[in-house]
Amino acid sequence: MSEVPTATTTPPGHAPQQQTDDMVWIPGGRFTMGSDHHYPEEAPTHPVSVDGFWIDPHPVTNAQFQAFVEATGYRTTAERPADPSTYPGADPAMLAPASAVFTPPSHPVDLRYPYQWWSYVPGADWRHPGGPGTSLRDRLDHPVTHVAWPDALAYAQWAGKQIPTEAEWEYAARGGLPDSEFAWGDELNPGGRYLANTWQGEFPHENLELDGYAGTSPVGAFPANDYGLYDMIGNVWEWTSDWYADHRHLATNTPTCCGAPRPRVNPAGGEEADSVEPGQLQLRIPRKVMKGGSHLCAPNYCRRYRPAARLPQPIDTSTCHLGFRCLVRPAALPPRQGSVMNELDL
Repeated sequence: MSEVPTATTTPPGHAPQQQTDDMVWIPGGRFTMGSDHHYPEEAPTHPVSVDGFWIDPHPVTNAQFQAFVEATGYRTTAERPADPSTYPGADPAMLAPASAVFTPPSHPVDLRYPYQWWSYVPGADWRHPGGPGTSLRDRLDHPVTHVAWPDALAYAQWAGKQIPTEAEWEYAARGGLPDSEFAWGDELNPGGRYLANTWQGEFPHENLELDGYAGTSPVGAFPANDYGLYDMIGNVWEWTSDWYADHRHLATNTPTCCGAPRPRVNPAGGEEADSVEPGQLQLRIPRKVMKGGSHLCAPNYCRRYRPAARLPQPIDTSTCHLGFRCLVRPAALPPRQGSVMNELDL
């Protein structure tokens, strides 16, 4: 008998009987998480097993988030002034309600300095994705953006759902193709087709829009992966519930009786205290893992439109290219994230 621990699985077509609206059932299984061929934070690869779960077929849209706000009166992090005690010594002007907006420069710039294309814009929020004077007109079917981690968690708990772990998210993004570079295979544009909303041209000043979009796109504008999930790659980054940690600390080298590494079962990331950016002395803001890349990912910069890609994101920070989707785990499985009430006070 194998000594390798396995996740509880439900065969395809035999999902648990549970109310899930139009969510997609992902049968549990085993896969190789991460990549050894791209960015250092993705390595090393390591075996992981996850239980089955239901997941939203696309990121939460502006229309869905609007329904949540109308039902609860919720105000997002970007719509509220920041607490001065959380940011000692900060310029008071920087504490006004605001969010990060991409502003393309008119000429090539040094890619080592992102603030040449990111601006902290007062008045930018989920209702006004480009800042004051912009709106959700013709964008209700686009992914909601300018949501910080507490906002995503508040929506999920209102909806009776959860936010995926990094392992669950990556497993779903791979669409049953465990060794492929992308969510559909090993070519970014097979046959010249654009299968995700990413950047074409020289980032950040030249956007050729060959895929038809300069910013976010309606959910479902590009083909689904083999699990029937849309926008797992590109369009917007997505929050996961994992505290950020280096894969080297998350992977296990414990061998089985056959000498292969023992897979981690339903891993849930690192520790909150360890997720803070190294060297951050005053602003000890913990960070979650975000996945999937966005419409701002380009071949010459941030080739992170892949399931294995990952970046840390401070939980207080919202942007114009970051959203989320939800899942539902079968009732017998334990929760894998904290209470929203514990994380709203940054």
